[in-house]
Amino acid sequence: MLRFRGWILAVGMCLGLVAEVGAQVKLPSIFSDHMVLQRDKPIAVWGWDAPGTEVTVSLGDVKASAKANEKGKWQASLPAQKANAAGQTLAVQGTSAKKFTDVLVGEVWLCSGQSNMEWSVADSINPKEEIARGSHPLIRHIKIPHRPSDKPETDVPSRGWEAATPKTVGSFTAVGYFFAVNLRKDVDVPVGLIGSNWGGTRIEPWTTPEGFKSVPALKGIADKLDTFPTKDAKGNINMQTPLALYYGMIAPLVPYGIRGALWYQGESNNGEGMLYHEKMKALINGWRTLWNDEAMPFLFVQIAPYKYNSVHLPYLWEAQMASSKIPGAGMALTTDISDIKDIHPRNKQEVGRRLALIALARTYGKAELVHGGPVYKAMRGELDGKVRITFEGAANGLKSRDAKAISHFTVAGADKKFVPAKAVIEGNDVVLSADGLANIVAVRFGWNELAEPNLANKEGIPAYPFRTDDWK
Repeated sequence: MLRFRGWILAVGMCLGLVAEVGAQVKLPSIFSDHMVLQRDKPIAVWGWDAPGTEVTVSLGDVKASAKANEKGKWQASLPAQKANAAGQTLAVQGTSAKKFTDVLVGEVWLCSGQSNMEWSVADSINPKEEIARGSHPLIRHIKIPHRPSDKPETDVPSRGWEAATPKTVGSFTAVGYFFAVNLRKDVDVPVGLIGSNWGGTRIEPWTTPEGFKSVPALKGIADKLDTFPTKDAKGNINMQTPLALYYGMIAPLVPYGIRGALWYQGESNNGEGMLYHEKMKALINGWRTLWNDEAMPFLFVQIAPYKYNSVHLPYLWEAQMASSKIPGAGMALTTDISDIKDIHPRNKQEVGRRLALIALARTYGKAELVHGGPVYKAMRGELDGKVRITFEGAANGLKSRDAKAISHFTVAGADKKFVPAKAVIEGNDVVLSADGLANIVAVRFGWNELAEPNLANKEGIPAYPFRTDDWK
């Protein structure tokens, strides 16, 4: 009996030794060679190892340590670092060692949404030229693969970070890449882009539970979060239902440090009108809570004019305009760079440039930059029956971007029947009139899914569609 007990003890010791030998320190795939870490914020580094293991993390001369908990999870925090364009090594030592080389410190932006954000450099205008001049070693990109989930994932497989070269840049998110190229003209630091996006997706699957709960108008979703995401009869997750892509494609990235988010989405929610604004609030609130940054910049892109064969798009634009007024949010305008026959306008260069203008003005201290187009401010009646429209974002004046008469203004009287208006620029205002209409009570501008108006500010950024009425 004693001999048997001794055998059991020996086997147990051997198994323990094997488990210890087999243990190794692991990190999620967001950590790889060539990554960019967010400057001026504590750097979270996390992973897994044998329970109780002391794990040490070092970057250059700075170190931090953490102990793996009973489930093997550990998280260390390196002190905030200044931008560094010289590749360093991030070393992790636990039961085994991991090293990541060519690690930069700079600005990191999450690039999310549907197909217009996933759209690649290779599919944008002038692809051969853009790829040929794609050597930007301080711009890095990581693509998160499509993966819905029914629970918050801790990791997601990926190819890791890649530096921009003519061999790699063709597959980068075009909007993110051109944003980074323009940003670096004024902010001379490395830029990292996290491409977590999926064509055709709605906004709801990207939103967190906390986000839904933060918006009273979405109580119908918030009250039944335990039923999401839904699955079909075979157990396949419906990637278009709430939480599915937050669980699978956003949760694994947290708490990797980022400066802010770029968002290009809305086509798949067209038809919801101002409800989309409520969903944008939920998305922004949720992501800011995730990253523990209530002022995190959230910059997004206006959905471009396109032949949807419906009346819904202007009401989505109205929701996007309301969302642009959320503190810390900003919107790049697109009515002049659209293709009404293609839901994927190819001019992602200008989209990226306009997003960079907003970031430079709002996030990087260059407040003097004009970074938006004319936005409706007020309507005032004139003595001769005309009306005067005043704008914000037109301090240096207005112009017709094609030198033709100002287009796409309509006006209505008390009968609510809209007719084309004659529009004349007077300084920073537009004065409207219509033959046979002596009392204008409502104005609409660009209020059609196919409208590509020519009104712009002196800097060439187009005016945003608007209406002064709330008629159904």
